[in-house]
Amino acid sequence: MSRPPCYADPMASIKEFQVTFDCAEPERVARFWCEVLGYVLPPQAEGEKTWSACVDPSGAGPRLYFQQVPEGKIVKNRVHLDIRVGTGLVGDERVAVLEAECARLVQLGATRVRLLAADEENESCLLMQDVEGNEFCLD
Repeated sequence: MSRPPCYADPMASIKEFQVTFDCAEPERVARFWCEVLGYVLPPQAEGEKTWSACVDPSGAGPRLYFQQVPEGKIVKNRVHLDIRVGTGLVGDERVAVLEAECARLVQLGATRVRLLAADEENESCLLMQDVEGNEFCLD
């Protein structure tokens, strides 16, 4: 009996990927995410008007690509990034770390939406928006 591709040899099936954002101001959004993640702008992105990107300087994380589109954001994102700042923490200690990172990101232009408090299944996380209103979570 053959297995579906998701159960194939993981070393043979790993693919490189990038996460693409539609936006109005690619360089502005790219610079925001560089600050959030500790990423850098690649040299070829400098001076571009219709696109920008940011990359993990260690090469471990995926490339983020920002492309200019004429239409604005209308509805909630179907995909979003979870920024893992509270890994391993619980309760008040976790919330304090989330709130501290939230304060830093608000200074960069992010918007705090709301704290999603811990329940029986999940730890607390903080819902936010980037400089163009794209949702992301501090987790």
